[in-house]
Amino acid sequence: MRKFIVLFIITLGVIFEIKAQEVPNPITTAAPFLLIAPDARAGGMGDIGVATSPDSNSQHWNASKFAFMSSQFSVGVIYTPWLRELTNDVFLGGFSFANRIDERSAWAASLKYFNLGQIDLTDINGAPEGTEKLNEFSLDGSYSLKLNETYAMGVTLRYIRSDLGIESANSTISPVNTFAVDISGYFQSEESNYGNFNGVWRGGFNISNIGPKVSYSDDGQDNFIPTNLKIGGGFDFILDGDNKVSLNLEINKLLVPTPSVSINDDGEPPYIQEDVSFFSGIFKSFGDAPDGGSEELKEYTWALGAEYMYDNSFALRAGYFNESDMKGARKYFTIGSGFKFKSTRMDISYLFNSSDINNPLENTLRFSLSFDFGDLYEAY
Repeated sequence: MRKFIVLFIITLGVIFEIKAQEVPNPITTAAPFLLIAPDARAGGMGDIGVATSPDSNSQHWNASKFAFMSSQFSVGVIYTPWLRELTNDVFLGGFSFANRIDERSAWAASLKYFNLGQIDLTDINGAPEGTEKLNEFSLDGSYSLKLNETYAMGVTLRYIRSDLGIESANSTISPVNTFAVDISGYFQSEESNYGNFNGVWRGGFNISNIGPKVSYSDDGQDNFIPTNLKIGGGFDFILDGDNKVSLNLEINKLLVPTPSVSINDDGEPPYIQEDVSFFSGIFKSFGDAPDGGSEELKEYTWALGAEYMYDNSFALRAGYFNESDMKGARKYFTIGSGFKFKSTRMDISYLFNSSDINNPLENTLRFSLSFDFGDLYEAY
């Protein structure tokens, strides 16, 4: 029963411990698995990827990057254990496929599957009553197009299904089926000389999961899906033909209205969030925090990431992710590594929690594989 309660809270979006005096008003959404960093390369750099160089898992971060990928075809496989310190059967898995059609365009498809494990059911006396397996998944396709030699834009259509109901327990929770859209852009400069080294500038944005509100029951409250804005930039220090160092910065904000605050010091509700559509909620989210601009700024998260690449075959990575104590208090360091042999690359990453709030990925290794094949294009 304890396991079920933990997993149910996770799937509804409260994936961190909430302390009223420290986290008065965190933003929660339906289907929060859509925000989980799927691949170990990004996981080694503080969970960033909107403006890093293209790879097989760019679909999650910024589909526009596929128009710049160096191979004609790319396949990615990901596996991320979840809540490993509590259970061993909860994980995020999936795969992606990308095809650079020509010098200007590319398309891609991906599947993410979030397995919530097996729930053992018992009656009031503790006698077994069977098991249930809950899951969520998304299936999407994208198209990206270079508008000029240094800038591309992309669009992604995503189908989302979230099934959290326990049928044998006559649950009132119904599966959620909905669609969402991503709009993204990516800039990658030409390689330029800066004296002792060459360099490449990169920048990107992605507005992901733009879609209607959903409800887990016929008479339940409508919930926003995690519409999210990512903006980032980076610079590649190309030291010589074998050595490259990349530095990256990324800022995120959920484009979801700040929830109501239910209890004040005098017992009265100090702030009631009006019911708005998902489209209005995107714009409202930039200025609706109860404490004004100071609280609004706390709804932004930021991350720093670095990657050292040797001979395009061995990589070392490190990163840091920060979220305000008022909005979730997720703070952690990450490290990672990557190895490439011919057309195959394997990446691993590890997370060190630096907050009092438990992290679902604490003490967990993440893995991802990618395979590049077909004709080659210029990387820069």
